[in-house]
Amino acid sequence: MNQFSRHEVWDLFPRPAHVNVVGTKWIFKNKIDESGNVVRNKARLVAQGYSQVEGMDFDETFAPVARLESIRLLLGIACILKIKLHQMDVKSAFLNGFLQEEVYVAQPKGFEDLYFPEHVYKLKKAL
Repeated sequence: MNQFSRHEVWDLFPRPAHVNVVGTKWIFKNKIDESGNVVRNKARLVAQGYSQVEGMDFDETFAPVARLESIRLLLGIACILKIKLHQMDVKSAFLNGFLQEEVYVAQPKGFEDLYFPEHVYKLKKAL
């Protein structure tokens, strides 16, 4: 939660009327080493996108992943044109941009604001 504040991902607002609020969910994962020992525990907060309504919450969708066919095509073109490719990590590139739409998410379970439990977060960046 401190990381969300530090990166200015959202602001707390009173719940607006006639706006769909997207729920949030915690995803927990144990990272293990080669011998099966738990190295660390990870927690990630995700938006429950299935509660969004097309046309109201979003106009278009995208998935920030590369398909295998796209990678093969890129490698083929690079070989033909003799272009040197370098590794690039785009896994979190979309997280750094600011949102143009108004998206409201519910406060995460277990981390509700004591003074404003009915408020919701307005996202400034992707969650």
